[in-house]
Amino acid sequence: MFSDKKEKNVASEPGSAQNRINEGTKLKGDISSTGFFRIDGVVEGNVKTPSKVVLGKSGVIIGTLSCENADIEGRFEGNLQVSGTLSLRSTAIIEGDVIVGKLAVEPGATMNASCVMQDGKPKNATANLPISENSKVHPFDRQQRIKKAAVETDLDD
Repeated sequence: MFSDKKEKNVASEPGSAQNRINEGTKLKGDISSTGFFRIDGVVEGNVKTPSKVVLGKSGVIIGTLSCENADIEGRFEGNLQVSGTLSLRSTAIIEGDVIVGKLAVEPGATMNASCVMQDGKPKNATANLPISENSKVHPFDRQQRIKKAAVETDLDD
């Protein structure tokens, strides 16, 4: 009636286990995990997880961070790729290149970085598509009015 055997689904979802790098710990190299991270020490290298990363006040990452969500209170230098929400607390210091889905910044945070916000779609995916005759054109569409005016001006010349 009751079975002692339970199947575990290992690679399908991010793990719920927390990985901690405590204050006073310094790591050099690449780190990859399915669980989320709490970093209060120093990491020099690449950190990759499909889950959340929390960088504490004393935490430092120098390198690349790729994750779903990030909550940063410490210092980050390098390339930061967050597919979900990046939350910068008032003590955060960010330097480098940032790619995020959503950005939340508390007053006092320092961000000396280039920042690109993406919604998961390729950049300019629809900009180069031709307008078909069957597509609906809204009469108040500004881009359509500008194109029409340009065509009429060219015809008048």
